[in-house]
Amino acid sequence: QVQLVESGGGLVQPGGSLRLSCEASGRPFSDYAMGWFRQAAGKEREFVAAISRAGTRTQYATWVQRRFTVSRDNAKNTAYLQMNGLKPDDTAAYFCAARITVTGALHLSENDYVYWGQGTQVSVSS
Repeated sequence: QVQLVESGGGLVQPGGSLRLSCEASGRPFSDYAMGWFRQAAGKEREFVAAISRAGTRTQYATWVQRRFTVSRDNAKNTAYLQMNGLKPDDTAAYFCAARITVTGALHLSENDYVYWGQGTQVSVSS
């Protein structure tokens, strides 16, 4: 069992930046592939970014357009999502997710993940 706790959300002006953190407890963090998803009000949850267990591979949703960077520090049991150039359309609850894996595979579907954090709200508005 792993517990995930997100932090770092908040209110930011368009064009601003935020860094979300996802701290894990339980099994060694390097056992997990990680993903970030988001859900805006009235919409389905969607994929944002994924990172392999060692942090050597990453993938992003097309709409990210190089504005976001996913990373992890396995020594600190924490994954990060650095978000730059935020737009009002980025307003959503952001969730991190984890799944145990023995490979360096990336997982893009929410159905691939077993463990989820509680979410952190990101609001982009002037």
